[in-house]
Amino acid sequence: MKKVLLVGLPNTGKSQVFNNLTGDYSVVANSPLTTVEIKRSRCRIAGQDYEVIDAPGLHSLYNPSEEELAVRALILSGDIDILVQCIDAGQLKQSLTLTAHLLTLGIPLVISLNSMDEIARKGISIGPDVLSRLLGVPVVASVAVQSQGTAELKEAVGRVEHSGDQRLTPLGEKIDTWLAAIGSGLPPEAPYQRTISILVLLNDPFILDYVKNTYGQTTADVLQHQVKLIRGHLGPNINRMINRQRSRWLDQVAEEVTRKIQPQSNRFAQNFGRLSRHPVFGVPILMAILYCMFYVVVNVANAISEWMNNVLWVPVESMVGGMIPAGFWHDFFIGEYGILSMGLANAVLTVLPILSVFFLVFNIIEDVGYLPNLSVLTKRLLEKLGLSGSAIIPLILGFGCKTVATLSTKTLRSKKEKYIAVYLIAFAIPCAAQMGLNMSILGRIGLSAFVIVFSVLIIVELIAGMTLNKMLAKPEQGLAFIQELTAIRWPNPKAVLKKTYYRLYWFLKESLLVFIWAALGLFIIDKLGILTITKRLVSPLVEGLLGLPSAMTDAILLCLVRHEAAAGVMINLVKKGQLDYVQCIVAVTVTTMVVPCFANIMAMAKEVGGKHTLMMIFLILMSTFAIGGALHWTLVTLL
Repeated sequence: MKKVLLVGLPNTGKSQVFNNLTGDYSVVANSPLTTVEIKRSRCRIAGQDYEVIDAPGLHSLYNPSEEELAVRALILSGDIDILVQCIDAGQLKQSLTLTAHLLTLGIPLVISLNSMDEIARKGISIGPDVLSRLLGVPVVASVAVQSQGTAELKEAVGRVEHSGDQRLTPLGEKIDTWLAAIGSGLPPEAPYQRTISILVLLNDPFILDYVKNTYGQTTADVLQHQVKLIRGHLGPNINRMINRQRSRWLDQVAEEVTRKIQPQSNRFAQNFGRLSRHPVFGVPILMAILYCMFYVVVNVANAISEWMNNVLWVPVESMVGGMIPAGFWHDFFIGEYGILSMGLANAVLTVLPILSVFFLVFNIIEDVGYLPNLSVLTKRLLEKLGLSGSAIIPLILGFGCKTVATLSTKTLRSKKEKYIAVYLIAFAIPCAAQMGLNMSILGRIGLSAFVIVFSVLIIVELIAGMTLNKMLAKPEQGLAFIQELTAIRWPNPKAVLKKTYYRLYWFLKESLLVFIWAALGLFIIDKLGILTITKRLVSPLVEGLLGLPSAMTDAILLCLVRHEAAAGVMINLVKKGQLDYVQCIVAVTVTTMVVPCFANIMAMAKEVGGKHTLMMIFLILMSTFAIGGALHWTLVTLL
C-alpha cells in the first residue's frame, strides 16, 4: 500500500485535505497548531488503497523544532511514496521555501494550492499551470474547506509515479560541486543524497546522528571531514550563499506565477482583525465575545437542557420508579448515584445539550480566525509571566482542549517556557467543555458570579505565572515572536456543524461510559459506607475550609475522572438549591482548578516527565484548596 504524507506550513489546510481525501475527520480550525500529532487513515484512488498521513506543520527540513524533527524523520524513513504539500495561496513565498527543500528529496511531489478564493478577494491571482511548469510537479488549485479540488487532487496523486520532472532550486555551480563532494561519502544507493548533503553543509544539529544510525559512524566521520574542509575555505559564507540563491529563485517563481486582478472589498474583516488585536479596542471586543457566549449558553443551552429533562427524563424516572419499589435496585437505577440518573441522564440530558450550544458558538469563533488575533492581544501580558510569544498559542488552545494545548507545548524550545505553559494550562484554564458547563452553572445565579469566578481564575493564573517566572532559571536565549495571523473569514456553516457534531460524538464516545462507571463507583462506595467515611475525613476541607455542602465531595472526586461529570453533579445541586451564591462561586472555582483530566495528565507526563507532572499536580492541589478557602472567607466577609 502506497503511503501519502501531507506536509505544509501550519494552518495551510492539511487537516481539511486529510478529511476530504479519507472521509475521516480531523479537527480543522482557522488557527495554527491545530494538528499536534501524526494521524493516519486510508483512502482508495483509481482502484488502489493508499494510506494518508496528516502531519503537524513543517516550516523547513533544516534546523527543525521538536515536532518538525518527527515529521522530517518520517520523510527520511524511506516509507513515504508520495508527498502532498498543502500551500495556502496567501503564503506562497513562505511555502515555496519548504517546496525548495522537498524537491531535493526526489520523492514524487504533488502540490495542493489552497485558499484560491481568499487571494482572489485580495486582488491576487496565481496560475497553477505556470507554477506546475516551473516546479515540474502537479499543482491542483483548491478551496479545501468547500471540498473543491479534491477529485483533481486524487487524480494527481494516482497519476504521479516518479520525480524525474521535478526542478531543483539552482544553487550555483560552486555549491553543487561541494554538495557532490559531500554526497560521494554516502553509499551510491543511499536515497536523499542531495538533501543530506545540504543538511550536513548547513551544520544541521541532527543530521549526523541520522547518518550514523543509518550508514554507520565511519560514513558520518567522512561527511564531517568533507564539511570541515569546505567550511575552512569559506566559513559562514556558505549559509549566506545558499540563502541568497534560494531567495532569488523564490522571487522569480513568485513573480512569474502571480498577477494582480480587481480586488473584492473585505474591509470589515480587515478592520475586525486589526481592532481585535489592538491594545485598547481588543479588550472590549474580547469582553463582548465572552458575554455573547455566556448569554447564549445561559438562555439557550440551559433552556434546551431543562426541556429535554422534562420531556425525556421525568417520564422515564416515573416509569422506572413505578416498576421498581424503593430499595437496592431502585437506588441502583434512579437513586442519587443511579447509573441511569447520575450516569446516563446526567451525560445525555444535562451535559450534552449545554456542550452542543457552547461548541457551536466556540467553533464559529475558532473558524472566524479570532484566536490568533487574541494571542497577539495577550502577548505583552504573558511576557510578564516569563513566556515569549511562542507560548501564547498553546495557552489559547487550552480554552479548546487542554490535552491538545499541552501537547502543542513541544513547539517551545525553552524548558522554562514549557514548564510554565504546561502548569498554567493544567491549573486554572477551563477547556471548552468545562467553560461551557461553568457558564451554565453560573448563569443560573447571575452574571456577577461569572465575572467573579473568571476574574479569580485570571488573577491566580497571573500570580502562578509570575511566581514560576521568578523561581525557574532564565532560558538559554530569547526567542523572537512571530505569529502567523490567519485571515478573518466568514465561517462555513457546514464545516462548523460538522466540527460540532464530531466534538459531541467524541465527547459521548470518550465520556458516556465514564459517567456510568463513575456513578456505579460512587454507588458501590456509598453502599459500602466508604463514601460516608470519605466525606467525614474531608469534611474539614470541603465543609470547613471551602464552606461547601458535603455533597460537593462527590463532584470533587469526579474531577479526578472527568470534569464534565463533576459539572453535571453541580448543576443538579444548584437546581435543588443546595448551593447558594457564595458556594456556587467557590465550587466552580475549585473544580476548575483542582486537577486536570486524566488525558491531560498523560499529556503532561509526555511533555515534562512523570516526576515534574506529579510535582505540578501536588502544587495544583495545595494551591486550589488554599485559594478556595481564601475566596470563601473573602466573599462571606464582604457579602
